[in-house]
Amino acid sequence: MKYFLALFLFFQLGFAQTKDGREIIEKVKKKFSEVKDYQVDVKIIVDVNFLKIPQTEAKIFFKQPDKVKIKSQGFAMLPKEGLNFTPHSLFQKAYTSFYERDEIYDGVNCAVVKVIPLGEVNEVILSTIWIDKQKSVIKKVESTTKMNGTFTIDFEYAAEGNYFLPAQMVFSFDVGKMNISQNIGGETHDDPDTPKKKKTKLTKGTVKVLYSNYKVNLGIDDSVFKEEKEKK
Repeated sequence: MKYFLALFLFFQLGFAQTKDGREIIEKVKKKFSEVKDYQVDVKIIVDVNFLKIPQTEAKIFFKQPDKVKIKSQGFAMLPKEGLNFTPHSLFQKAYTSFYERDEIYDGVNCAVVKVIPLGEVNEVILSTIWIDKQKSVIKKVESTTKMNGTFTIDFEYAAEGNYFLPAQMVFSFDVGKMNISQNIGGETHDDPDTPKKKKTKLTKGTVKVLYSNYKVNLGIDDSVFKEEKEKK
């Protein structure tokens, strides 16, 4: 009995030690690589206490590995980190990573992985990522930056054929630390009914993005993205 127990513990410890952050991340990247391209309609809802911002509708086009185009009618308040977010954008630069623990998050069994970007040019110092172990998709990202405090991105997913793609994204940030004009595209309009002193307080802002009408792997032509690059 003692021999069996010792053998069991040996295998259990051995299994735990084989958990590797990079391997977990590679599974996420491999799963997402099956989505060659997509287009999707989005609704964008910004909630910052001293800004009055109308709900915005837009259409996003994506093509592997990193082509993104956003079409919006009229006023747009677009969260750059969220709308342009893909596993490729998160892991395209050199980084080191390590598995930290398993955790139930939002009712889902997740692997929690720490990611540390390498090099001095990175704005992000550290990211903690919750990864759905069954579906190999990112459920949550919490990143600490050099200058703009901490922001989080939470995802909910829906099945689109054989793929799991975001149905909702919530981008949360510290208003008192983050430069809104640099991190969210579009103009800002102050709420005249809000006292000026409130703008300096450290408070949370959120941008919610709702996704619908996915069209996946249609073979989007590169010309769709060239117009966007020419305008820059």
